[in-house]
Order: sequence, then structure tokens, then C-alpha cells
Amino acid sequence: MDKYSFLNTAHTTFFAELYDKYLQHPDSVEPSWRAFFQGFDFGMESALDELDISAQNGTVALANGEALAMPESLQKEFQVVRLINGYRSRGHLFTKTNPVRERRKYEPTLDIENFGLSQSDMDIEFNAGEIIGIQRKTLREILGHLQRIYCDAIGVEYMYIRKPDRVDWIQDWINVNDNHPQFNVDQKKHILKKLNQAVAFESFLHTKYVGQKRFSLEGNETLIPALDAIVERAAGLGVEQFVMGMAHRGRLNVLTNIFGKSAKDIFSEFDGKDYEQEIFDGDVKYHLGWTSQRKSDNGNRINMNIAPNPSHLETVGAVVEGISRAKQDTHYPEDFSKVLPIVVHGDAAISGQGIAYEVVQMAQLDGYKTGGTIHMVVNNQIGFTTNYLDGRSSTYCTDVGKVTLSPILHVNADDAEAVVHAALFALEYRMQFKRDVFLDLLGYRKYGHNEGDEPRFTQPKLYKTIAKHKNPRDIYAERLLSEGVIQEGHVKALEKEYKSSLEEELEDSRKEDKTEITPFMADEWKGFESVREWEMMDPVDTTFDPKKLAKIAKVITELPEGKKFLRKVERLIGDRKKMFFETNRLDWAMGELLAYGTLLEEGFGVRMSGQDVERGTFSHRHAVMKVEESEEEVLLLNRISDKQGRFQIYNSLLSEYGVVGFDYGYAMASPNTLTIWEAQFGDFSNGAQIMLDQYISAAEDKWKLQNGLVMLLPHGYEGQGAEHSSARMERYLQLCARDNMYVADVTTPAQMFHILRRQMKVKFRKPLIIFTPKSLLRHPKAVSTVEELASGNFQEVIDDAAADVGKVKSVVFCTGKFYYDLLAEKEDQDRKDVALVRVEQLFPLPVEQMKNIIKKYNKADDWVWAQEEPRNMGAWSHLMMHFSEADKLRVASRRFYASPAAGSAVRSKMRHQQVIDYVFDKTKDNMTRPKSKTKA
Repeated sequence: MDKYSFLNTAHTTFFAELYDKYLQHPDSVEPSWRAFFQGFDFGMESALDELDISAQNGTVALANGEALAMPESLQKEFQVVRLINGYRSRGHLFTKTNPVRERRKYEPTLDIENFGLSQSDMDIEFNAGEIIGIQRKTLREILGHLQRIYCDAIGVEYMYIRKPDRVDWIQDWINVNDNHPQFNVDQKKHILKKLNQAVAFESFLHTKYVGQKRFSLEGNETLIPALDAIVERAAGLGVEQFVMGMAHRGRLNVLTNIFGKSAKDIFSEFDGKDYEQEIFDGDVKYHLGWTSQRKSDNGNRINMNIAPNPSHLETVGAVVEGISRAKQDTHYPEDFSKVLPIVVHGDAAISGQGIAYEVVQMAQLDGYKTGGTIHMVVNNQIGFTTNYLDGRSSTYCTDVGKVTLSPILHVNADDAEAVVHAALFALEYRMQFKRDVFLDLLGYRKYGHNEGDEPRFTQPKLYKTIAKHKNPRDIYAERLLSEGVIQEGHVKALEKEYKSSLEEELEDSRKEDKTEITPFMADEWKGFESVREWEMMDPVDTTFDPKKLAKIAKVITELPEGKKFLRKVERLIGDRKKMFFETNRLDWAMGELLAYGTLLEEGFGVRMSGQDVERGTFSHRHAVMKVEESEEEVLLLNRISDKQGRFQIYNSLLSEYGVVGFDYGYAMASPNTLTIWEAQFGDFSNGAQIMLDQYISAAEDKWKLQNGLVMLLPHGYEGQGAEHSSARMERYLQLCARDNMYVADVTTPAQMFHILRRQMKVKFRKPLIIFTPKSLLRHPKAVSTVEELASGNFQEVIDDAAADVGKVKSVVFCTGKFYYDLLAEKEDQDRKDVALVRVEQLFPLPVEQMKNIIKKYNKADDWVWAQEEPRNMGAWSHLMMHFSEADKLRVASRRFYASPAAGSAVRSKMRHQQVIDYVFDKTKDNMTRPKSKTKA
């Protein structure tokens, strides 16, 4: 035991601090000390299990069997360090954070006996107090500090963070004043003022609009002073733009009292007036977005944005991240911290909705990071009518934040100062480390899910408690009265003044017959205009100077010298150079890349993301090439010129919903960037169906939002089975109405080139859905010439250039890759009497062009719509709705099926051929049900 004799001579503070370091970050401690502490811990755990720590004889059994003689004072110091660590790790489980429910009981507790200490130790002084910044203190005093830091109105979770600098920063921050705020009189009065606005706004609406849904903030009103504090402090730290997303709970309150939306406008929406604008239908008042300029108390101007949201509560989180990243890329590429995303969640939504996890996983990815997001949970402990015990398996609704090792603060929403204090912690942590942080504001919901709901049906006991519970403003006012900060009557005066201003706004509102919706982010959309369906069909000049096109082609077909690439990459680039400068037969990838190159040359940005997009799922794009040895990334499209736009392309995480939401948000905030999301396979986009239904197809109509997001969806029947054939175009076409988006299924590289260029050359933005090919990426006939790119234009319909009008008896309308299958059959049969007409744009459907083609083939007596999809899928039902001549078309398709395609390659090929046969011979109708049950 002599080898441990130094324990008797060194200062105990040294050992306590070293042991504390070991408990938090074992790998940061020198190996011999680590082994020593591991042995000590083993001995302590064994002794505690036997309820005997051998303190009387001063020995502790180590893991290797040795008996360590250790001074009792040092043993006690270590036990106090373990106690401190216990509070850090588990203190959040024993807080006073729930204003209306008793906390669940957790074991083991933080009783000192669980750490080998006893009541007789309470008045002994320990150097371990220095660890929490209070110097040498008695155990009683140390415990008092620990309980104030970790077990009062704020519970802190952070010990799972594996970065010592972040842990140390958190501990330093919360140790100041025992994690309690030190606000001065003016600050306290300001918090009360914002709280009064929050409470009075809700009570005013409750009185004036009895029974109307407003999804009030009552029970969580401290959100308002918290957000106000973040905005004001952030402005002082250099933040210039805020992008916020939240669901309906408390949204109207936030719009008025944080974003400065006129209460008059909100009252107009409550009164249900019609809109000034005729070209959109609007949405309910608690879904609308808003943009404003706010002047902070220190004189800084701040751009404030709250994104519109649907009733799919967590959807807006992904959109907010995309908007924030677009603003950062556009305005502050060197300092992302100047744009601050804030996402306000509901407790049931953040724990129950998968997109919350998808968004959290983006936080540190190169293509999606935004320099840290503040996540705030308005935790009313009920989802619609579901108690939290039925809403999640995790301890907390915020446990998803631990995925990225984000600190999480749980705060009693009745304690206004604690809420503001925690909000400032969140802001400063985000600004310091550029990472996410979560605030869980535990409050309640005063009424049911909406104000006409009866919550006592499902939570009778809880709502008895809530009925007797004071609101946070009155609780805080009583505290300030007792402190002498305010006098009697102060709150009544505040309320009277605020409600008087609301009365004036209400009176002004009722003088107007209609309400006007202010466009969201109008500052980013200057120069753009709204258009109707017929204007979407106007021709657009998408030509490009052939000499400049050749320069771009030269850049993207020459690898940088002095770097070694895979032979396959060198051959690929060489083939591209040959196809442009020698054979004049450009394939799909070349047409696509040249479209990006020309737009970049004209100053537009290009951003693409999705699963495996850098190479392309089918290995056709190779927009990013890796140097063989170093894996350095080379993007030739960023080498075109000094003044070009920026080309960004990112392989995404394995997410559809979250990534489509992000890219939609990006396109919303950056109309001069061609923003593209590509599905790995077309039908994978069904994972993002909510984004399609709520934003992409409807946002312009609901929220007056334009958006130019492009979705590339690989589509085509090549015997790859049910999940790798159809992009389910029928679903997109069913969403099409009036002027809401473009849908296309193009067949040549030139068409791809021009439709991508058209997307940016117009003075408006519409979502564009393109069904892209798989087999056509390398099909020998799916090629275009340089001239078709430089001098051509996008053709909504492509007539059969080889057809002799006088000989044609059968005119076949088709779309996409199926054209080439039909063309091969036509050539095999040498059918001069058949014309194959490609409908390249499916919405807006080029009806007049299609009618003109019917008139042109006046000798024909057989009109066919041909598709490779089953009858209940594909574009046929769309044609029936939008093309009056559809009733004269003979339909050639697969039969009606539930699954898009057969899993058997043999069966799939047979069905495909049956459709082709029927196109060319109407006696071979494959829709007739076979007698044998075994036939396909």
C-alpha cells in the first residue's frame, strides 16, 4: 500500500478536481490516474452495494483485489464529487418544473446516502465545492447550491455531451448565481409588460370572438417574453435575420406581440372577410406567414420572418431550416450566425412526428446546417386529448435532441424569469458553438385543443387543477409586488392601456370590407410577378450563345492537371468531350450539366440535393469527382468564370420528407437559385407526400407563396419491380389545378436543357415536377445536338417528324420513355401508317397544340393514348379531365392493378409487350380478362 502514500500529502482539491474530470470525460485523464479511479469506483460501488464503505478503517477494496489505504477526508471528497456529478446527470429528474402536475418518481434519488455520505457529514467543509464555483463549503451549503442550480425551476440535461469545452461552458454559465437570473428593475418590468401583452391579447380575443378557434397560448404565455429576450439580445450579438416556424398554438399572439403584425389585420381575419386579392383562396388565420422589420432596443434593424405552416405540425421545421440556409448562402456566406432559425414545437408533435428526427439529423450536415437552431417546445402536456403518458415512450418529449448531443433545458413556464434566463442560455450557446439547443417550457393548456373543446371529458382531474391556477402574469406580478419592484394597480394599468389599443384596432378593422394578405418575404421576391395558367404557356427564350456554350462544355470536359482520377472518370470526361466537340451527340447527363452551366454563367445559382445525387443513382451525372488518393472533391461547374453563380450539390441523408421540406424552404427564400431535389427512385417521393399536398401544390393558393422547386423523379418500366418503376405521376397530376405547377415527362437531353432553363428565365416561379428517365440515360436514340441546345426551345408537344401525314391512319399520343419502346416496334414493323406524338408537358396540358395535331392528321381514323402504367395510374385519368377529345382516344395500357408493376421480370416484360401490341393492333386488347386465373 506504500505506493499510494502520496495520497496523504497532496492537497485534496487537486484530487477532487482530477476525479471530477475523470467522471465527466474519462479519456481526458492520464491512463494511470484513469486506472486508479476505475479501481476506486469499483470498490465504492461494491461497498455501497453492501451498505458498508469501510470508512472506519480507512480502506477501500480496489478492482484488482488490493486494499487501498486512503485518508477518510479524501474518500469523503471523492464521495462529494460523485454527489455533484449525480446532480449534474440526474438533477433534471427532481426539479420543480411542472406547474400543474406532480412529477413522476425516479429511483435512485439524489439522497446523500446513495453517495456514501450521511447526515453527520452535513456540516463538514469540503474542497469539492470549488468544482461548482463556491470554494470550500460545508456539505449542507454545497447541497443547497446544487439544488438551486439543478433542481429548481430549470432542469438541465447536458452530461451526455462528449466535448469538454461545451460541458465546461455550460457549467460555467449555470454556476453563475446558481443558475438563477439577476435582472434589474427595468428588465423585470419589461418581462411583466410582455407577459401582460400575452395574457391580455388572449383574454381580449376570448371576449370578442366567443367560441372561435384561436389555439390560445394560455398556460404558456411566458413564451412571449422569452422570444422577445432572444430577439433583443441576439440583435446585440450581430444577428440580422430571424426565421421562425411554429404550429398554431399561440401563433396569433406571437405574430402580434413579437413580429408586430397589426391586430387590426388579425381581427379582419377573425371576422371572416373576403380577400382583396382574387387569385388566391387564403387560409385560416393561424396558418399564415409574416415578414416584418423590427427595430431592437439598441437601434438595430432586424428582419423578422415567420413561415406559413399547415396543420401537419412539424412540417414547417424543415422549411424554416431551408429558408435560413438560403438566406445564409445568399447574404452571409461567411457568417451563418447572422441568420437565426427558431422552431417552436408542441410536446406531442416533437416526440411523435418522424420529421422532427429528420430535421435534427440535418443539423451538422454540410448541405443542410444552419449554424444552430433554437428549438422551443410549448409543452402543454396534452396532444389534442391524449395525455403525455400515451404520447411517448421516452422520458421527455425533447429526447430527440440528444441525437445531436444538444443541451436541453426544462423550465417551469409559470416562472417568467427562469424562462427568460433559459432562453438567453439557449441563444448564447447557439452563438458560441453554432449548434442546436432545446428549451422545454412546461406549462399547460387552459382550454381544450381549441376554445370550443371540452377538456374535462378526458382530463377531469387535471382541469380541476388548471381552473384554480393563476396565469403566469399574475404569478409574476405578485412576486414583483413582494420585491417592491411594482406597486398595486401597476398590472391593471398595463392591461387597460394594452386593451384600449386593441379596441382601437378592432374599431378600425370593422370599417373595412375586405382583408389584404401581406406577401411573405416580399424583400426576397422583388421583380417577380404572379401569373395565370395561360401565361405559363407563353413561349420563353431559352437559347444560348453557341460560342459561350462551347466554352462551358470545354470547362466541364477537362479535368484539372496534376490530379489523378480513376480511369473510369477520365474515360467518362473524355467521352463527354468527344460527344460535344466531335460526334455532336449529347447524352442526358451532358444536356443536364450544360443547362446548369449556362444558368451559372448567367449569374443564377444552382443547388441540388437528394440521395446519391452527386454521382447520380444511375451513375450518369458525376457532378462531383474525387481525386483518387486524397478524395478531394472537384466540381467542374464551379470553374466556368469569375462572375458565375454558385453550384452546390449535396448527397442527402436518407430522408425524403425532411429534405424536400428543406429544399422547398430554400427555393422559397432564394428565387434566383435553381433548387432541385432528386428522388433516388421516383416513387420514393411518397415519403414526402405531406410536403407535396400542403406546400408544393397549394402554397400559392393558400399563402400567396411562389416557389420554383424542381423535383426530378426517375420513372420508367424496365422490369425493376413495384418500387423502382413508377414515380406515381397520377398523384402529381391529381394535385394540378389552374396555375399551381408544371409537370413534365421529357424525352430528350435538349428538352431537359430547355425546361430547366425556362424555370429560371421567366419572371415568376412555379414548382416543376419532371419525370426523368433511367434507361434513356444511355439510350442511343435519346441524344440531342449542340444546335438543339443552343438554338432550340422547350416543346410542350413533339410531333412525329418522320410521319407522312397522308399515310397516317393511327395517331398515338404518349409520354416519356415509352415513346422509345413504341418507336422500336414501329421501326421493326415498318409502320408508315402510325404517327407517334410525344406529350412532353402534362400540366398545364398543351390542349390547343394537341387539338391542332388531331386536325393535322385528317386521314387518321384511330386515335390512341398509350402508357406503360396500369390504367388506374399514369396520365390517362388526367387526360380525361383536361382534354375534351379524350373520349375519342383508344387507351393502350396495362390492366388495373394495385401495385405499379410485377415483381417478376418475365411477367413485367409480357405485360409491357401486350400494351405495345395493342397500340399497333387494336384487336389485341389486353384489357379483356383472361379466363385462366393463372394468366397475367
